[in-house]
Amino acid sequence: MQLKFISVTVEDQEHALQFYTTVLGFEKMADIPMGEYRWLTVTSPDGIEGVELVLEPLAFEPSRVYQKALFDAGIPATAFMTADIRAEADRLKARGVVFRSEPQEAGPVVVALFEDTCGNLINLVQPLI
Repeated sequence: MQLKFISVTVEDQEHALQFYTTVLGFEKMADIPMGEYRWLTVTSPDGIEGVELVLEPLAFEPSRVYQKALFDAGIPATAFMTADIRAEADRLKARGVVFRSEPQEAGPVVVALFEDTCGNLINLVQPLI
């Protein structure tokens, strides 16, 4: 068994696609019309080959409530790994990304929390080991 698709919910798929590609540097993988929405995925050029992040539309009201509850509580929707968190945070800040915290040690990792402009908090993580 393997991971193939990981989802984040987004209010506006086109806005999310622009943020995840233009700002974060991901690459569009799939963009298939599915009625009112799209099967829309991106991949990380530095990530594991074949793993896709689904930009999932907030079409189900309980999803909307859940996403807002996580955001309001400061809980990340997911985490992205990096080999150099300080350089990556500086790169993203220069592109206008809002960070909720500066990189800080948390046990065996360094973490920094940022907003994805789509209603999610993302933990940027660098392992120390």
